[in-house]
Amino acid sequence: MTSTTAILSTVTASFLGSFVEVVEAFTIILAVGLSQSWRPAFIGTAAALAVLAVLVLLLGPLLELVPIEALQFAIGTLLILFGLRWLRKAILRAAGLIPLRDEARAFAAETDQLRRRSAERRADWLAGVAAFKAVLLEGVEVVFIVIAVGAGRGLIGYASLGAAAACLLVLIIGLAVHRPLSRVPENTLKFAVGLLLTSFGVFWTGEGLGADWPGADLSLLGILAVVAAVSFAAVRLLRPPAGAPVREVAP
Repeated sequence: MTSTTAILSTVTASFLGSFVEVVEAFTIILAVGLSQSWRPAFIGTAAALAVLAVLVLLLGPLLELVPIEALQFAIGTLLILFGLRWLRKAILRAAGLIPLRDEARAFAAETDQLRRRSAERRADWLAGVAAFKAVLLEGVEVVFIVIAVGAGRGLIGYASLGAAAACLLVLIIGLAVHRPLSRVPENTLKFAVGLLLTSFGVFWTGEGLGADWPGADLSLLGILAVVAAVSFAAVRLLRPPAGAPVREVAP
């Protein structure tokens, strides 16, 4: 029987990870809609969602053919790599070594680029392609997050609910304010998602190797605490002293 801890952690990881990705996609869609027209924005978004739906339908049956231990090990390894990538950037941003992502600036840059292309005959086509690429690229990451955090224990349904809730929330907020969600604490969310994905990765990899975790699913909390402690220590160690010149590193 699946524990409440596993369900809650799965829904939370899927929701937070999907929220960050959907915010980034929404910024591009909004830029397309306001600078060009909503028609190519909606067409590009719909086409990307159709491709993602096909991807999910193809991956679902394939996952059922893989032995659970091999699936847990493979997904766990990918989660560690994926989570550490998010965590590395979040740590460097928190330490002030790379700049924070600015959705308002990203929106302005995309809008300016689309307006410069508005004189071209292919303007609507290019705007639709921009929306398609944004939704497809960010959507693929959402699909990966859903499968990665849900497939190890047959919780894809719960992970999908978390992702759907994130998409719905971004859509509601975006339509209400009609502007980029620049006030979303993106780096804080990415930090949290990086911690969760890395912790899940360690847990699934261990299960795939046959490890008997003490406390079963509750050991996720212990793994999360260790990963968080190391990450916060890394932020403190990397943060330059007050008054010292800041040397930015490659993201």
